[in-house]
Amino acid sequence: ATGAQQSATVANPVPGANPDLLPHFLVEPEDVYIVKNKPVLLVCKAVPATQIFFKCNGEWVRQVDHVIERSTDGSSGLPTMEVRINVSRQQVEKVFGLEEYWCQCVAWSSSGTTKSQKAYIRIAYLRKNFEQEPLAKEVSLEQGIVLPCRPPEGIPPAEVEWLRNEDLVDPSLDPNVYITREHSLVVRQARLADTANYTCVAKNIVARRRSASAAVIVYVDGSWSPWSKWSACGLDCTHWRSRECSDPAPRNGGEECQGADLDTRNCTTDLCVHTASGPEDVALYVGLIAVAVCLVLLLLVLILVYCRKKEGLDSDVADSSILTSGFQPVSIKPSKADNPHLLTIQPDLSTTTTTYQGSLCPRQDGPSPKFQLTNGHLLSPLGGGRHTLHHSSPTSEAEEFVSRLSTQNYFRSLPRGTSNMTYGTFNFLGGRLMIPNTGISLLIPPDAIPRGKIYEIYLTLHKPEDVRLPLAGCQTLLSPIVSCGPPGVLLTRPVILAMDHCGEPSPDSWSLRLKKQSCEGSWEDVLHLGEEAPSHLYYCQLEASACYVFTEQLGRFALVGEALSVAAAKRLKLLLFAPVACTSLEYNIRVYCLHDTHDALKEVVQLEKQLGGQLIQEPRVLHFKDSYHNLRLSIHDVPSSLWQSKLLVSYQEIPFYHIWNGTQQYLHCTFTLERVSPSTSDLACKLWVLQAVGESSNRHLCPSHLQDTRFAELLALESEGGVPALVGPSAFKIPFLIRQKIISSLDPPCNRGADWRTLAQKLHLDSHLSFFASKPSPTAMILNLWEARHFPNGNLSQLAAAVAGLGQPDAGLFTVSEAEC
Repeated sequence: ATGAQQSATVANPVPGANPDLLPHFLVEPEDVYIVKNKPVLLVCKAVPATQIFFKCNGEWVRQVDHVIERSTDGSSGLPTMEVRINVSRQQVEKVFGLEEYWCQCVAWSSSGTTKSQKAYIRIAYLRKNFEQEPLAKEVSLEQGIVLPCRPPEGIPPAEVEWLRNEDLVDPSLDPNVYITREHSLVVRQARLADTANYTCVAKNIVARRRSASAAVIVYVDGSWSPWSKWSACGLDCTHWRSRECSDPAPRNGGEECQGADLDTRNCTTDLCVHTASGPEDVALYVGLIAVAVCLVLLLLVLILVYCRKKEGLDSDVADSSILTSGFQPVSIKPSKADNPHLLTIQPDLSTTTTTYQGSLCPRQDGPSPKFQLTNGHLLSPLGGGRHTLHHSSPTSEAEEFVSRLSTQNYFRSLPRGTSNMTYGTFNFLGGRLMIPNTGISLLIPPDAIPRGKIYEIYLTLHKPEDVRLPLAGCQTLLSPIVSCGPPGVLLTRPVILAMDHCGEPSPDSWSLRLKKQSCEGSWEDVLHLGEEAPSHLYYCQLEASACYVFTEQLGRFALVGEALSVAAAKRLKLLLFAPVACTSLEYNIRVYCLHDTHDALKEVVQLEKQLGGQLIQEPRVLHFKDSYHNLRLSIHDVPSSLWQSKLLVSYQEIPFYHIWNGTQQYLHCTFTLERVSPSTSDLACKLWVLQAVGESSNRHLCPSHLQDTRFAELLALESEGGVPALVGPSAFKIPFLIRQKIISSLDPPCNRGADWRTLAQKLHLDSHLSFFASKPSPTAMILNLWEARHFPNGNLSQLAAAVAGLGQPDAGLFTVSEAEC
């Protein structure tokens, strides 16, 4: 055992005594392990000895705890003494974590004293989770195989063995296999017989753990056999030869042979007979020519019909009076029939389709993607002339058009039953996509989609284990991984992607970067926050718990941070779950440590609802620092008369890198308690969660009560929190007509300063003036960001007051009363 001291210390003998009569030990205490709750026995035996006592961790063991046997040595006639004591788990746990628990014997004789070696007593355990498990592999024949395995932490250290299809792998019987010091299984040259399920097994005196099985498939690519001899020359003046994909044949998913298995060539011999074309050949040629002529005529007819339909497209746009005529907040509820000013424009999907032609990942130097609109159109582009905005009722033709659009089911439901994806079809009026209860949304402003185009756009939340995001050095994932697409569509205005993050933003502590996945699958840094250029394709508004990304190119995004100092911290949310009903003596308390984002909370709530768990404590926030210290969790003040902890150690730990990396979901620890009596129904205890940082610690006390269900209503987060897709005016708080008036009034520079710059200052967005100024309409960018930040609960009256306070001559147009809202 490591750490045991094997030397004995001899005290100075009594002056004048014979050194030969100093006590010497026949039996000394040895290092032992406590398994579960069984006490261990320590034994000392010395000769000659008049007294023997145990000393543990510098303190004398009470005399009543010693079991003493005295005897006389048969060969020397000297007095012999044997002493035994028991050491319990509770004694060791009192000093657990401070120093190791040790005991030694001190023997006396008439000539002096002698000390035995120290015996260290340790609590044996073996954690459940492997630090690294073997992964499935597919390798070709005779290729080397390395299956890594890092066993769970334990005392004494676990021994590792490997199973192949549940049979023990013995390297002494198979020279092609060996196990490294790091417990990895290495196969020097893969054979077909090595195709199997491999399992890493770790065991010590406490338990035996099995890793997840890794399927190893050894495949063989097919190869052609030699060509056969040429056949005899046939009557058609050809001969052939063949080969087979059998040298070797493909196995276990290996590639098939490439190329043809039959080769035919012309030949000429006396047996080859040339025949003239007969009547049958003439009829065949005539038939083929007739079919070709019919196909050409059909193609001409289709082209003519297409051209006529294209010429008949109507270039007029629907009257703008279908938009709302007041500065009123738009509700996402369906419009009432008696209010003609709150109409939602929805396209007729039965007569309008859009086909996307072109690569999903366009090259920078290639042509722009093409979009073809067939079978009619939804809205034609506005002409160059002026358009009057009427506040009267729509004409009968416009009413018919709007009523036809309003009766269509515009929004698509989420595909394949997933709650992490939404999509819809949008035109130049814009709209919004939202994944409920995740904090993730995509705002498509008006005119972001070219007029005359209709796009089907999707928004997806990915699980970290489904997307490989490489992180270098001390980088950590701070936001969910989100995709919006399809990539490559043409946008004339930036859209705004909103998502949560769990970083504590500080320019001195973090270096934040926006990553985007390229067409080839690699991740690139497209934006370094704080160093963005105004004309850049991407821009980010970072707030305390959310970020808003302006982008003119759709794709897959993630926010990644790199700590610049130990002050950098991530926000973790601590949640306590327990069973709703406990039918056995055991009771499990699960403590989750999650990113402080809505999507992470939603995933755990859905998982616990399936497990039958309930939230028993209000969630707490912990600031996890870049200090390389693990997160330690422990339970205290459990009433021993009612409950007994089944943990073998006094605390549990979550490794630092598991948390800091940010790509692992559902990180949690389970505390298992056992009732002393089946009638026990109450539990009050304390849970400590801390991260040691130097001499201080981040501590969070989580009192837990078995009957406390005050926070169970958070499980309702799984229910849909709103419409996942909105189109046209219903997607925006600011009515379209009022929005256009604000833009036309504030975009032109004003000598008195009453323009878009002053509006940005009033909305605390003046740090982005250079970005707004680089766009054709700075006011539109400001209003788009306001919509992304405040939908659906934004205070429209405050925005109206900010606009009205700019001192414009027509500022009264923007004033709105509470009654109107």
